[in-house]
Amino acid sequence: MNSTPRIRVIGELINNAYARARKAWEARDVAGFQHLATLQADAGAEFVNLNIDGTQRISVRVPEMLEFLPKLIPAIQAATVVPLSFDNPNIEYHKVALRAFDRAKSRGKPLFNSLAASRQQLPAMVELIREHDMRCIVMASECFRPDGSTGQSLDPRQSYEAVKHFADLLVSKAGRSLDDIIVDPGLAPVGADTYGLVNIGLDTMRLCTADPQLRGIHFSVGLSNFAWGTPKAIKARLERAYLTLGARVGLDYALANVEANSTPLPEDDPLVSQLEEALKEGRVLNGESVEEAGFRQAAKIMELCADYIDV
Repeated sequence: MNSTPRIRVIGELINNAYARARKAWEARDVAGFQHLATLQADAGAEFVNLNIDGTQRISVRVPEMLEFLPKLIPAIQAATVVPLSFDNPNIEYHKVALRAFDRAKSRGKPLFNSLAASRQQLPAMVELIREHDMRCIVMASECFRPDGSTGQSLDPRQSYEAVKHFADLLVSKAGRSLDDIIVDPGLAPVGADTYGLVNIGLDTMRLCTADPQLRGIHFSVGLSNFAWGTPKAIKARLERAYLTLGARVGLDYALANVEANSTPLPEDDPLVSQLEEALKEGRVLNGESVEEAGFRQAAKIMELCADYIDV
């Protein structure tokens, strides 16, 4: 069966990890950002993500971002009606962005990217989502602990409980429907995943899709994390193979590069089954540690990549 699942794309090219975005930021080149927005919209992106934060290559201060957003957002909205995704952990970023955003010029709700258990001012973020009638991304890779603290989820049930917590919170406090909620279960670099995080994310989606009370909720991942460190010749294909596996358990969105990795591989592509087998190696067997299984998974990924090292 040569079927290919459909994944809706949250376009990630306006991010200083990419050279074109970095060049546009350094020059405060509004036209350059407009080009990146329309490029992604024309390729079918459901949202255009705005992440103008710093990276390892470039330092960006919060005041610089806040000063530029009122110029950037109207310019992008003049170029495309695709809804915008505002991506930053700082609530002031979202407040400034939403003041500049014109809902009448968007074909859909803006996206709050993202909520997480550890976010400062979480109640105020939820209120902002309610006030501006936003969709939102919820990070399930962080959990709420019984003692009131938060931390990384190292078990799919912890992630599932975090999803249920946020679903209840957003429905009751922000007036959201489950269709407004997109869950990010987390996605680690598969070749260095010694804690089973890739499988935890897949299992989290399995648990959520099996719960009738969560029916209608969506799932997304930051796809470019997945094949970090693998040979360039196989990187995009590995990411696309993950999309195929993720779609089986409910994945229907991805923060992705529309030019490289946003289309799943067909089910019968050999790399899909090869990646599936590698991830099975990451499952803990009786008497072994999570790390032992993780190194076995990493070895399988290295085998997959071996033929591409010199390509």
